[in-house]
Amino acid sequence: MNASGPGYPLASLYVGDLHPDVTEAMLYEKFSPAGPIMSIRVCRDVATRRSLGYAYINFQQPVDAERALDTMNFEVIKGRPIRIMWSQRDPGLRKSGVGNVFIKNLDDSIDNKALYDTFSTFGNILSCKVVCDENGSRGYGFVHFETHEAATRAIETMNGMLLNDRKVFVGHFKSRKEREAEVGARAIEFTNVYIKNFGDDMDDDRLREIFSKFGKTLSVKVMMDNSGRSKGFGFVNFEKHEEAQKAVADMNGKEINGRVVYVGRAQKRLERQSELKRKFEQMKQERVNRYQGVNLYVKNLDDGIDDERLRKEFSPYGTITSAKVMTEGGRSKGFGFVCFSSPEEATKAVTEMNGRIVSTKPLYVALAQRKEERKAILTNQYMQRLATMRALPGPLLGSFQTPPGYFLPPMPQPQTRAAFYGPSPVVPVRPATRWSAQPSRPPSNIGTQTVSTRLPSSSALPRGAQQYKYSSSARNMQPMGHMPPMVAPQVGEPAVHVQGQEPLTASLLAAAPPQEQKQMIGERLYPLIHVMHPALAGKITGMLLEIDNSELLLLLESPDSLRSKIEEAVTVLQAHQTTETPLKGSAGPFLQ
Repeated sequence: MNASGPGYPLASLYVGDLHPDVTEAMLYEKFSPAGPIMSIRVCRDVATRRSLGYAYINFQQPVDAERALDTMNFEVIKGRPIRIMWSQRDPGLRKSGVGNVFIKNLDDSIDNKALYDTFSTFGNILSCKVVCDENGSRGYGFVHFETHEAATRAIETMNGMLLNDRKVFVGHFKSRKEREAEVGARAIEFTNVYIKNFGDDMDDDRLREIFSKFGKTLSVKVMMDNSGRSKGFGFVNFEKHEEAQKAVADMNGKEINGRVVYVGRAQKRLERQSELKRKFEQMKQERVNRYQGVNLYVKNLDDGIDDERLRKEFSPYGTITSAKVMTEGGRSKGFGFVCFSSPEEATKAVTEMNGRIVSTKPLYVALAQRKEERKAILTNQYMQRLATMRALPGPLLGSFQTPPGYFLPPMPQPQTRAAFYGPSPVVPVRPATRWSAQPSRPPSNIGTQTVSTRLPSSSALPRGAQQYKYSSSARNMQPMGHMPPMVAPQVGEPAVHVQGQEPLTASLLAAAPPQEQKQMIGERLYPLIHVMHPALAGKITGMLLEIDNSELLLLLESPDSLRSKIEEAVTVLQAHQTTETPLKGSAGPFLQ
């Protein structure tokens, strides 16, 4: 293997097929014996920061990179053989297909190393890979040679040869566009016809007799089961395309054995699967477009509301095409869907019905979203807030700082106190947070942060209540028995009850200044979340407080809905926090 091939840095290696848990430190420990290393980077997803399964290693000297490539290729790290090749940074060479060879009908025992060893005799290999899935080899692979001449030699020598007692096909790689063009050309000039639904009373001779009137048949085959009976379908291959085309035109939809048969161009399995996939995606998109802006999601339904009652409540706002309350075991799950005939009607229904009390509960009404869309929106909002926080001066989110891509280990961050975030992405931290002190609520340790409770500010205390001062070194704690009573809810208005706290109503919330409304809700949310996820209570509360106040009130009223929303937040946090672990092992060499 020479290190002077075109298109790649002289001392840069690509390392692929990595286990997701492989870190820069592990790769340094593995590759440093080959020579001094300038940098190592495991490539990660921008949003989730999870490993993409490959890395780049830059050596100081080309000879050291070549030594690593020759001696360490296909060695095992965390149970997986790694695949090393020269870092090919020139996209033109990668995409041109020059020197790229396709091999199929490989035996299951042929892996990357065996394929590399077999084809390396024909020239310098830039990359080599057997395509696999969860069950192992899929029976084909690729070898990318440095030159077109080496690829040609490999094809001329290996095509039709036996590898582990299996005859392999070896040919020049063709792009998907080229393959589809070939399939299209064959489709235009097809001679093979597929016939189905003629029942089990059919054999080759009778099928040939039926179709021979359209021209000369080269082969006729009725597919049989193990008992020798027809499976109800077969193939007829004509000599000329015109004859096959006439058979399809005349026989499709005709009766054979009293059955209406299908006659059409025969397709390979891959072509059929691709066509079915395209049709499925098209139907899926059409369904999404058809219900876009007209389908409403309604939750916090009273247990007594059924489909008919749901339709009746929403019928004043337009023509309803469907109304469905979701049930389980005959009992309402507390939510449903209402579909209108036009977006204007749906918009009017959202405006009028969101927050309206039906039976005993205020409804939450919004345009319906698919689960993937909701999760993507939540993830996007969370990542945007993280980006905003990182842009602020000072050590605000020490445990949230993303480790650098190139192996300088994360520096220790000073312990800071996390604050809950308001709905505005511009000012995510409030300096005057007014958490009520509760001795029963322990502080939550999250990474290097500490979530603590705060005393109410003087502006939030009722008249006559004792005033307390706050300093950076101490907090004045007040016994629960001396807490001032909160304003009672209006008569007849549904209240949000949390054990140990006074009820919170929509009117009480509306009476507070906008900047304090989120804090009032947060005081209810935090203890409920703390019971489920003590270590993440502060972060989850901050995430949920970005939701509209009306929906937050509904979440407090519905334990199941709140639990579901909390688990969504935990999923996002876990996806992010898996990438926030500092490098393990010896970090000394990375400080060079």
